[in-house]
Amino acid sequence: MTVSAGSPGWYLRRLSRMGPREVAGRVGDTVRRRRWRSARPAGPSVTGARFTSVLPAGTVAAVPPDAAKRLVAEADRLMAGHAEYFGVDRDDLVDPDWFYDPKTGRRAPEGYAFDVPYRDEDAVGDIKQIWELSRHHHLTVLAAAYAVTGDERYAERVAGHLRSWWAANAPLRGVHWTSGIELGIRLLSWVWVRRLLDGWPGAAELFEGNPVALRQIWHHQRWLAAFPSRGSSANNHVIAETAGQFAAACAFDWFPASARWRADALRSLERQLRANTFPSGLNRELASEYHGLVLELGLAAVAEADAANVPVPATVRLVLLRMTDALAAVVDDRLRPPRQGDADDGHGLVVDGAGTDRWGSLLATGEAVFGRLAWWPTVTGADVRTPLLAALVRPYAKEGTAPAVSRPANRPDHFADAGMTVLRGPEKIWCRCDGGPHGFLSIAAHAHADALSVEVRHDGVDVLADPGTFCYHGQPAWRRYFRSTLGHNTLELDGEDQSVSGGPFLWTRHARSRVLVADTSGAGEGGTVRWCAEHDGYRPSVHRRRVELTSASELRVVDEVRGPRRAVRLVFHLGPAVTAELAGNRAQLTWTRDGEDRSAVLDLPGQLSWGAHRGESDPPLGWYSAGFGRKEAATTLVGAGFTDGTEGFTTVLRFQG
Repeated sequence: MTVSAGSPGWYLRRLSRMGPREVAGRVGDTVRRRRWRSARPAGPSVTGARFTSVLPAGTVAAVPPDAAKRLVAEADRLMAGHAEYFGVDRDDLVDPDWFYDPKTGRRAPEGYAFDVPYRDEDAVGDIKQIWELSRHHHLTVLAAAYAVTGDERYAERVAGHLRSWWAANAPLRGVHWTSGIELGIRLLSWVWVRRLLDGWPGAAELFEGNPVALRQIWHHQRWLAAFPSRGSSANNHVIAETAGQFAAACAFDWFPASARWRADALRSLERQLRANTFPSGLNRELASEYHGLVLELGLAAVAEADAANVPVPATVRLVLLRMTDALAAVVDDRLRPPRQGDADDGHGLVVDGAGTDRWGSLLATGEAVFGRLAWWPTVTGADVRTPLLAALVRPYAKEGTAPAVSRPANRPDHFADAGMTVLRGPEKIWCRCDGGPHGFLSIAAHAHADALSVEVRHDGVDVLADPGTFCYHGQPAWRRYFRSTLGHNTLELDGEDQSVSGGPFLWTRHARSRVLVADTSGAGEGGTVRWCAEHDGYRPSVHRRRVELTSASELRVVDEVRGPRRAVRLVFHLGPAVTAELAGNRAQLTWTRDGEDRSAVLDLPGQLSWGAHRGESDPPLGWYSAGFGRKEAATTLVGAGFTDGTEGFTTVLRFQG
């Protein structure tokens, strides 16, 4: 049965995952929304506002030439009206329609914000396509291009788009006033637009001297103060809300409520950063891209605090430090993090051109702010964002309130609280093993049914791949597939997922996993590294998996199912660059990296009947999503049979020279 977000069945399931306090808060939100329908204050009158949160002298000159070149190329593409969002090319951005979805051709309605059924693609269009442009990342890119070049064409285009957006999106009117994460990220973009345009003669007239801008900024902050994400929804959304609110209250400190908004947002940010992050530093949503988003937002918030001389609790910097070290620990040799959980290509602050490595940029910023450790991977690329943020953030070592903290002396391989283990072998073999919790909070919104899945790369190439996410709204069959057990490198029983879904962002029963062995002591010493875990998602049966990676470049995976006889499917998804020739239970794998041919042999359990699937749509099977809204055919190997409770299924992957 399909349960779409926003349907009566979905709301009932969603309600069942809330506690009394959250329910009471949401009731209060509903009452407030009704009251606000007829009570829309114009906002306070502001006189004499000045913007003082500028970049230190010489900051822009420190932007590396290669990064500046990419930035300007991207800005010129935007000036010509071109951009690509989630696999859809647009050529209408000289004068955009802020409510138009180019994917479906639909246009969102413009009534009272809380009446807009934004989850209904038939009524609104693809909401991600509509929202993304109005995060105004393209305006921070244009503003950065102005700062780097001094070319006023970029500044004038920014001003034209802001005036257009403000005119089309009166407070509380339309789809851009329905979700707090959108308001928070948009505020952060406006702060940086104003900062990067500071040398332009029209900057003050556009912002602090513009009653329309002042009204918009005030209403954004009023909205965020009134409708925070609550309880089971307090995931990355609440970080974006509080970071944006805090940034605006620091940089746009022009309103009677600014001090209160700033203090409240900082308290919430500190509390939610801790709540959203394991002590090990990994994000509790166990979705790698949201780790990146939260880290970006946290660093941007600290930059605003330091620029405004606002004291920040030491725990904020400590969480960001641990997140940065954790990111450095889990990336592969090409600086790619795990492909775990949901990913929607969301960013907190964009000032770079296409081709800039997001993860390298975050590590470069971490090095500038916290200092790199000896085991960190080397970042060779350059970016624009790092020198801008580093110019505002006080280095951690010089932060007087920073607590003494012991950072890892060696690269961590096992994160017990997150249930993530990274096995590393010779020839740049990287293997992630998943034995962690099923997502975060009671709904685990961004989790996938991927318990005990493995993800294997060779020199950064996906060999046994996590297929990704592809979509959120509007395509329920594809949403189900990419988050299903069948959509991951693990074992499925009786055609069911390990965890039970109640809708696109809701899980009503969570599989519980536990790691039994995580022995990485032999890594780098010519020894064997081992991992073993089990989960109870198929009660009364228990699925246990053992993984060993040897110095001979051999990966052995053994799956055992304890319990009654049941139908089983064992699944291995290959990366899109990998070609497979399946003969019986042996697959010859080949791919190319940097012009060199590579290969491996995958010996699959002989007790199962094996088949290769590629690019199938009814039902979906054999796909890889490199980014949100994009998918391509890839080979998936599926072995079908039955468990008998007496012997395991052994899979051996041997990499060849």
